[in-house]
Order: sequence, then C-alpha cells, then structure tokens
Amino acid sequence: MKPKIIKDQALVIFGASGDLTYRKLVPAIFDLHKQNSLPKNFAVLGVARSPFTDDSFREKMKDGIKQFATAKDVSDEELNTFCQKLHYLSINTDDGKEYSKLKDRLDLLDKEENTAGNYIFYLSTPPALYPLIPKFLAEQGLNKEDYNFRRIIIEKPFGTDLKSAISLNTSLREDYDEEQIYRIDHYLGKETVQNMLVTRFANGIYEPLWNRNYIHHVEITAAESIGVENRGGYYDHSGALRDMVQNHLLQLVALVAMEPPMSIDSVSIRNEKLKVFQAFRPMSNDDLFKNVIRGQYTAANIKGKYAKGYREEKDVDKDSRTETYVAMKLFIDNWRWGDVPFYIRTGKRLPTRVSEVVIHFKPAPQRLFPETTDLNNDDNQLVIRIQPDEGILLKTKMKVPGSGYQVKNVNMDFHYSQLQDTYLPEAYERLLLDCMVGDSTLYIRGDALEATWKFVQPLLDFWEKNPDAPLHGYPAGSWGPNCADDLIEEKNLTWRYPCKNLSDDGIYCEL
Repeated sequence: MKPKIIKDQALVIFGASGDLTYRKLVPAIFDLHKQNSLPKNFAVLGVARSPFTDDSFREKMKDGIKQFATAKDVSDEELNTFCQKLHYLSINTDDGKEYSKLKDRLDLLDKEENTAGNYIFYLSTPPALYPLIPKFLAEQGLNKEDYNFRRIIIEKPFGTDLKSAISLNTSLREDYDEEQIYRIDHYLGKETVQNMLVTRFANGIYEPLWNRNYIHHVEITAAESIGVENRGGYYDHSGALRDMVQNHLLQLVALVAMEPPMSIDSVSIRNEKLKVFQAFRPMSNDDLFKNVIRGQYTAANIKGKYAKGYREEKDVDKDSRTETYVAMKLFIDNWRWGDVPFYIRTGKRLPTRVSEVVIHFKPAPQRLFPETTDLNNDDNQLVIRIQPDEGILLKTKMKVPGSGYQVKNVNMDFHYSQLQDTYLPEAYERLLLDCMVGDSTLYIRGDALEATWKFVQPLLDFWEKNPDAPLHGYPAGSWGPNCADDLIEEKNLTWRYPCKNLSDDGIYCEL
C-alpha cells in the first residue's frame, strides 16, 4: 500500500462549544499533534452560537486536553503552541445568511495558516441541523472541489428510521458526492474492531473454518454498566435498537460475516459489508415475537447502593415503553452462513462494561473423552474482545494431568496491554486522521446505512403498532431478562457471561 499523503487543511467543527468537542475531538487532535500526524499547515475553526473569542475558546480547550487527551504531563509551552492552531467563530448556525461570515473567516485562515482551501466540516450538532448546515455551506460554494477537497463528517444518529435516513441521504447527495460524506461510528475506530479483519484474513488457520460447516453460532455483546445518565430526554425517543443495534452491532456483524475483500481499501471493504446487510433474512411477524427480546432496567441494589429504575431517570416518561436492552437472533442467507444463527445483545445497567465477539465452533463429531466441565458452552470458542482488556482468547480442550483422559477447557490468550511499547490511538484520533487523508474505510456508506435501517424498520413498526408487545423488566446490575437464554436454540447453551478481564470467565470475578 502507498503511504497516505496528508495535505494542508482546516477542520471546521460545528457545535464546538459542546461536550464532544471538549472531551473527544480537540483532545484527539492534540494527540495527533503529539504523534506528529498533523499536516505542516493545519488549523481548527470552532463554530457555534456561544460567544467565545479565540482566546477564551483556547482556554476552555486547554482544560479539555489536560483532562481527556491520551498524552499526559504536557508542558504549558507545548499546550500554548498547539492552541495557536485553534480559532473560533460565533454565528447562528441555523441561519443561512450567517454563513458568509464563515466563508470570509476561512478565506482569512487560508492566508494566515496556509490551509490551501482544504476543509473538513464536522457536524457535532443536534441531528435537526444535519440537513441544514451542508445546504448553507453549499450556498457559499464550500462544497465545491476544484484543486482542493471538501468533506463532511456526520455523527450518529443518521436518521431515526428508514424514511428519515433516506431523506437525509437524498438531501446530502443534492450538494455532495458520496465520497465527500463521512458518517462516523466511533466503534469502528477501535483497534480491536479493525483487528477482526487481520485475524480473519491474515491467518490461514481461521478463514478455512469461518463458515457454516465449522461454526455453530456467533454471539456479539455490547454491554454497558451505566444507565442513561443525563441523556434521558434523548434516549427515551431512541432506545437500544436505534442507539446501538442499527449501527454498532450490525457493523460488527458485517465485519465478522463479510467475504474476503479484493484488497484492503475503502471501496472493496465497504462493498463486502453491504452484501452482508443485503443478505439479512427479513423477520416475519412470528420472528419478531420469537427472535427478539426487549427489556427495561428496574430499580435494584448494586453492591449495597440503590440504583434507579429507568422510569425514575431524569427526563424519562414515567410510563415509558422504551427498551434499554435488546437481544436478537438473526440469520444471513448466503452460502457461507446459511442457517448459522447470529445472536446479538446490548443493554444498559448490566453487570460490567464489555464489548466482544464470540465465535462458537461446532463440537467434535464424537465424544471420545470424559469431560470434567459441565455441558454448558463447552465448545471451542474464539473470543475477540473489543473493550475493555482488549485482546483475543481461544478456548480449547486439554488433558488433565494424571491417569485416564479427563478433559477440560483451557485458555490461550493475547492482550493488547502486552504490547507495552506500542501506541494505541483512541477511536476519534484514528477516524479523524483517516478523514484527513481521505480514507473512508471505517466510515459508513449511504447504501449500507439504508440497508441496516431496512432490516430494523419492521421491528420498530411492530413495537409501535403493538404497544403491548412484551417488554421484560430486569434488575439493574443483572445480565438482562431471564428469558434471553431461551433465544439460543440448544437447551444446554447460554450466552457467555464475561468479566471485565478477558480471561476471567467461568470463575468468580469482580465485575
């Protein structure tokens, strides 16, 4: 692969007075600065209504960098040098007439900072502005690419259903080519998510087994130990299906299930992911009852402390039917995965924060040896841990020392923490750099976005038309509704219940 060329450019952040810029974006840019990854001539222009000046914006961002950047023990001199790249413009972002001020400021930045007319526009704003800001930019000609580039980064949610997602895509494409639109999913920026491609396609021992002949089922978990915190107003209109399943979890399914790409480039990889989404088996009404479980956390004591139920959270409807947990069985109807169930689950207020993919291999065709473990989940498993304690765990069978042939499961594991001298970039750091060099591999393409919404839309419709469809309560701090294990077809199998440490399973562990 050719080395990536990074051109002189400016990053324009809309909603720059908000939390995301303070906690994630500017600290990530500072970390890129520390790694010498930024172009020689680079500037950040924060845009929002708040009445900051360049100096007051820089002071606020200094505080964010000190708290949230990966780099620590940063000198004041280095901070001050970096912050000279930060600028601020106060305008009313939902008034198109104000955008001439933005164009004038960018022209001035090009002269002062030599940013060459290359711009990335990052929409860290409420979704209601997603159709508006790109239009206002286009009215000023800021979408036009001549000898420079113009790119837009949009945070999720990309629509709230299939209709709004199509509408947003249509609106964006009126003024921008698909290659200019970068739909960001920070999950895909995690090193361990990208490592799935390497695990599969760089190792001759895995890919020959990566199909319906050798894999019994696939399990994907994204668990959170926190509740909705102060996001009750947003979450009560979103729920776990929109917030986690339609984007993060289905993207992980695609990485597990995709065919080998022709090459490791954006077009090839995103083409193969789209084919997976198009092969999802549509759910019948019967499937929507049997293959999907939704839950909502209820009040409980966790380690002696009272934990609120979801309906007690701030800005949540007292009779809310919004799901904080979803478990689902889905199928991919193609030659590789025909009739292999994929089990996915996500939830808030579960025992620990953990995201992982578990490949359950089929058992040996004949049981020759007595086993010391119980029959639950005693198959060979490959566990790809996304967070925390990132790494890979292979569960395999070994003989217990002594006479006879007693067999037990043992762990063979690798932890990213063992790479002590290797720098692991944060997700936003990696994704921002990819956009700067024009690599959209880890961003979501418009057709794939619509395909994932097309899959989940019948479920949204079903819940809306059937408000009495089961919504199972589960105590905060538990692994969700008891009936979630019933999704898994074979009676002796359950979900894997992981600990925060990758290898500590099957024993008592601190969650």
